Amino acid sequence: MKDEMKTQGELAVNDGSTALDIISWIFGTVFFAIGVVNTFWGNDPAFGVFIILLSFVYFLPVNDMFKKMTGFTVPGIRGLKILLGIFIFWAALGVGELFDKIELMMNSF
Repeated sequence: MKDEMKTQGELAVNDGSTALDIISWIFGTVFFAIGVVNTFWGNDPAFGVFIILLSFVYFLPVNDMFKKMTGFTVPGIRGLKILLGIFIFWAALGVGELFDKIELMMNSF
């Protein structure tokens, strides 16, 4: 009887990782879409492919594969993801002229 109650109590504990996983998936999807737009519209498809490759950092299965392949995790990965996200936004909005490319994309359909 005590084991059942202990198990139920353990299931009720949430350390916030679910919310962080959802946020990571959202940012990964947004950055992947930014990479696709930059790949197919504009004059620099290599930049778009670079953004797509960086977006894979935010997808959880890629993190698990990296952990299995290398056997270690990077401490402070959340801080690195935040800095990488700032870099992607800066590169896409400033240097990559994302809004102009979105306008080109909308005009082509």
